[in-house]
Amino acid sequence: MANIENAIDRTLLPSEATEAEDALKGKVRCVIVTPEKAVLDAIAELVILPMYDGELGVLPGRAPIIGRLGAGELRLKTGDAVTRYFVEAGFVQVRNNVISVLTAKAQKAEEVTGAMADKAAADAEALPFTNSVERASKAKARDRAQGLKKVAAKNAGTVAH
Repeated sequence: MANIENAIDRTLLPSEATEAEDALKGKVRCVIVTPEKAVLDAIAELVILPMYDGELGVLPGRAPIIGRLGAGELRLKTGDAVTRYFVEAGFVQVRNNVISVLTAKAQKAEEVTGAMADKAAADAEALPFTNSVERASKAKARDRAQGLKKVAAKNAGTVAH
C-alpha cells in the first residue's frame, strides 16, 4: 500500500526533490566545490576520483564513504562521453548517490599544460624544508605538481612517470 501511495504522490504531486531523485536513478551526481565557487554539478553513470592512495570509482548505490582526495584527474563518464577535471588535494564524501568533492582548486583537464606542471614542480622544489610544517607543505606541492604532470601528459597523449 505504501508503494502505491508513493507512486501516486510522485505522479500527482511532483516536486523538485522527487524529480531530482528520479533523474538520479541509475546515475550519480557529482558536485565539485572550491572556496571561490561551485565548479561542477553534473549527473554521470560513473565517477572516478583521484584519492591520496589511488583511484576510487563510484557507481550508483555505492556505500557511503568519506575520504582524502589526492591531486589528479577526476573523470565523469556518461554514455560514451568522458568529462575530465584536474582537482587539487581535498576531501570527498559519497552518500545517497551524491559525490561531494571539496578541493582548493579545480579546473577542466584540457586547460592543464606541461608548462603549468613544470612551473608547479619548480615551485615545489624551491620551497624550504627545515621543519615539519615546511616539509608537509613541500610534499603537498610535489603531489600537486605530480598530478598536474599526469594530466598534462594525458592531454599530450604521452604517459607520465
